Amino acid sequence: MTEKTNQVKPGICLSWDEVRKELPDINGDEELFKRIWEDNDALGYMYIWQLLLSF
Repeated sequence: MTEKTNQVKPGICLSWDEVRKELPDINGDEELFKRIWEDNDALGYMYIWQLLLSF
């Protein structure tokens, strides 16, 4: 019985690769978009963990 699970790195809710597929073409610096996405995603992950640990 083998199940394919979505392996997401710790500290990430949605990986950039998943989100990038849904976005239209980026005309600017894609690395800038990626960095901003990962920074904001990490904040969301931290918020979820704080809620779980605090209550």
